[in-house]
Amino acid sequence: MLNLAVCVSGGGTNLQAIIDAIENGTITNTRIKAVISNNSSAYALERAKAHGIASMCISPKEFGSREEFNQAFLEELDSYQVDLVVLAGFLVVLPEMMIKKYQNRIINVHPSLIPSFCGTGYYGLKVHKGALERGVKVTGATVHFVDEGTDTGPIILQQPVAVEPDDTPETLQRRVMEQAEWKILPKAIDLIANGKVQVEKGKVLIQEGE
Repeated sequence: MLNLAVCVSGGGTNLQAIIDAIENGTITNTRIKAVISNNSSAYALERAKAHGIASMCISPKEFGSREEFNQAFLEELDSYQVDLVVLAGFLVVLPEMMIKKYQNRIINVHPSLIPSFCGTGYYGLKVHKGALERGVKVTGATVHFVDEGTDTGPIILQQPVAVEPDDTPETLQRRVMEQAEWKILPKAIDLIANGKVQVEKGKVLIQEGE
């Protein structure tokens, strides 16, 4: 059984996609042990409570320094003894000590086809606004392992989404979520839960078939 911690900052639509996929059997051999947010008003925490999942807020505002926050966050995460950490719209830069401790055990979903529109400053609607301003014809989403860089870890899955002529950042964001993020994030978790993902020389190898 793969034990997950899901880290969130906002509404939690990707968290809901994970919950739904576990409940309908799209994700197998997996359970969510905890949902952790840096934002006490994040609706994602309500989603967790509605499904009986342990949830808590650890906010940087509650600590005298970023170092104190990082230590408290890591201690809380460690207490659940999870196998995989899922960043689902988590707008906090992870400390290096956490990335090293959970090497190849943290995944993130990013709303573009990495390496396009990624790195510092590119998150949420900013990604889709950038895509429209550049006139791209195809965007999408990427699930990747997290390393010390920004959106630079080994790519697990990607899903393209066509950009329509009348798209706004909001309509494009919604379609990328529906057609890409909510599909490949659960799929990646299921692959990991069933031992079908390996990282070799900085690249992901996926075992096909049974």
